[in-house]
This record gives sequence, C-alpha cells and structure tokens, in this order.
Amino acid sequence: MNNSILAIDIGTTKIHAIVAANDFNNKINILGIGQSKSEGVQKGHIVDIDLAGGSIKEAVSSAISSSGSSISKAVVSISGANTRTIRSTGSINIPSGLITHNEIKQVLNMALYNAKVIADDDAIHVLPIYFKVDDGSHILNPLNMNGTRIEVWANVITAKKTNLTNVRNAIKQANLEVDKFVLSGYANAIATLESDQKKLGAAVLNIGGTTTQLVVFKGSSIIYSDFLPIGSEHITNDISEMLHTPYSAANMIKNKYGSLLPSKEDESDTTIKKVKLPILGNEADSKEISIEQIQPIIHARVEEILCLINEKLLQSSILENISGGVVITGGMAKTPGIKELASQIFPNLPVKISNPKNIQNGYIDFNSSTLSTIVGLLLYELDHDTSFELDSNKNLISKTKTRTVKVTQSSQVDQDTNYNHQDNQDTKKTVHNEVNPMNNLQDIATIKDTKKEKSQGFIGRLKAKITEWL
Repeated sequence: MNNSILAIDIGTTKIHAIVAANDFNNKINILGIGQSKSEGVQKGHIVDIDLAGGSIKEAVSSAISSSGSSISKAVVSISGANTRTIRSTGSINIPSGLITHNEIKQVLNMALYNAKVIADDDAIHVLPIYFKVDDGSHILNPLNMNGTRIEVWANVITAKKTNLTNVRNAIKQANLEVDKFVLSGYANAIATLESDQKKLGAAVLNIGGTTTQLVVFKGSSIIYSDFLPIGSEHITNDISEMLHTPYSAANMIKNKYGSLLPSKEDESDTTIKKVKLPILGNEADSKEISIEQIQPIIHARVEEILCLINEKLLQSSILENISGGVVITGGMAKTPGIKELASQIFPNLPVKISNPKNIQNGYIDFNSSTLSTIVGLLLYELDHDTSFELDSNKNLISKTKTRTVKVTQSSQVDQDTNYNHQDNQDTKKTVHNEVNPMNNLQDIATIKDTKKEKSQGFIGRLKAKITEWL
C-alpha cells in the first residue's frame, strides 16, 4: 500500500515497530507489528549502533513481513535526552492579504530562524502556541483568514545532531531511512491526553526502563519538556544491591511482587509473605526474604523520581499551567499504589494512570501503558486535527479532517533557517526561564521536603525508608 507508514519506537527495554495506514473511512488500520528486546540503548542514547541496529532490524522485519508492504522510510521516536525547548516568535507581512499554507510555513520558519539554534543541535519540532493576525486576539488556526501581518509564538524542540545521526545509522541496518523524528514525550501526550486535558494543560510523565520523559502539553503545543535518566531498572539494581541477590532474581521479584502499597494486617494465610532468593556470588544457596522488605526499596526509588519531577515543575513555574493534572504512563505506571503516591507528591493536582488510545485492530491490544509512544507515533502520522507544525524535515504539517498537507516549497526564509548561530546566546529563551505568554506564571519556591530529598544521598534515604517501614 502506497500510503502505509512504518512507526518505530526505540525504547530502552523494547523496540516496537508497526506498519499502518488509513482506510477509506480515515480510520487507522494496523497492517503489521514487530517487537524485539532492545539492545545497545542506554538512558535514551544509542551506545552500540550494531546491537541497536540488530534489535531494530528484528522488529522491523517482523512488522513489514506480516504487513506485506514495501516501505523504505520510518517515523522514529527520539528520546528527550539532550533535547531543549526554546521559546521564539516570528512575524511576516502578507502582501496578498490572504493567509495560506505558505504564509503559515514562512512565519513558523521565521520563528525557527529567530530561535538561533546552536550548531550542535537540530530542530525536530516547531510547535505554534498561538498566532495573531494584525492586532487581533490569539488564534490557533489562521488558515484562510485575511490580514496584512501574521505573528506566531512557538516552541522549538531541538536535539543533538550526534544523537539523530546515531539513530539514522542504526535504522540503516534495517535498510531503512528516517522519514522524520518525533519527540517521545510529544508522542506520549498525543496518545494519552483527552481534549479537556489539552485545553487545561497537563503534565505527561512516562516512566520507562531507564528513562523518565516529562512534557507539559497545553492547547496544541508542548510548553515544557524535561528528562530524567532514571527508570524502573534502577529499582531492580536497588533490590539487587540491598538484598544481595543476582540482577535476574531482583528483576523477577520486582515484576512479580512489586508494590507501593504496604501489606494489610487482615491478609489471608494463603498470601505469600516470604520468598526465597539466591545469594549473590553463591547462587546455589538461597535465603528467605520478606515481601515487606521489598516494598520500601521500590517506594524509595519511585518517590525519588516523582519528587524530582515535582521539583522541576516548581522551578520552572509551570504548575499553574497544568490544571488538567498529571498523567502517568509507561511501564512503571502498572505498579500498584503509584497513583496514591503521586497524589501525595502532587497534592493539588488530579493524577491519572493512563493507557494510550486503543486503536481497534486484529493484531494487538493497545490498552497498555507500555505502548503509549508507539501509539502516539501512529496518531501523529495518521490521525487528523487542525494543528500546524514544522516537522524534523522543516516541512509544514497541516492536518485537516480530510487529508494531511505537507508544504515543502522553498523560500528565502527556509534558506535562512539553515544557518545555525552560536553568538548572542544571551538572547536565547528557554522554557525553563520563560513565562508562558498565555498565562502569567508565578515563581513558586521549592518545597522544603523536596530540597531535603535532593540533598541526601539515595542509599542513605533508602536505608532510612526501610528502617521506617520495618
């Protein structure tokens, strides 16, 4: 099928590849799927191109062979590691008086040019926050409006060129080219947020194997993004270290008995309260471990992740823009009790554990928090809304209810945006220091408990937590 697309999510634990297309009713039709264990990827970075390329090739081969399609390019997720968000503006005159796709592309390119992206980075998204025509009010869709001047306030998402090149080289091992990159956090927001949450603003938190991706999405744009090199595998390491058991046994105990909820006194006699674990360095022997000893280890690490996210939101003064609450997805979202713990750390915000929108098909059930990114990639390419953006190829994507239009005509503004600037860095505005133009953000002091958590060593806090629980 000529309109088939291939989406690839390069995670730190799994590689997902899906071939899909829109049917005659503009519904997403899944044609083929593939999955493999992720190798050569650590903390959002490709550290071994051969290993990563082999994992990608395995997943892609399965997806393409089961679909019967011939595909040479792919839409690929890119981790939030070493990405930045730059607030920028642009404006152009409209000689004809009518705003077409060309004018929207030109003004977004002007915002990209004004962002002065440094030479080591490349823009992967230019997302408009809002437009203004002449002296009018804020609008989201200026297409076909009349005026003499159009302005845009936009966020420019950039990534390290070396990271993008490494992904391209890994993808080549599957005989593919990268069609475009999509920020993983952006894909998560597309897959999990409802329209009301987008309108009010929501923080989307994807806690994966070795990374935690954070984006704050409001309207049709990302207004803040961040990243932590911490995930569920750190819990496995903590269990292995604290209980002196091999990594494989620690991972088993985490997946089978991991919980953030303390055991209840009225549990039945049949409830498992102790398990045998092999001893590290002498695996022929084993020792009994109480389930209650595992819970505080998991609790301490998850609490640390959530407190660090809360601190980032406080320091960025972005909390007033997330009335839609905090949405948690990713593999760790399945941990019992994480919603209750997050509600304590974000006391004034609603917390929701969210799976992606379940695209109905005969291949796979998408009702799993681990599939949020791959679903977001499919929706990014095949779903329809009225938003605009410049993609990683600097093409205008305009999604309408009937078709997706890509404006690729060259212009002088396009040529200007190819120049990267390292000078005048004092004028660079990032969302970490900026005020959202649609809302007045107040500086909020970081809560004392969060500062205390940060100042202490993790192992010391972990031992204190275990002592407290026991």
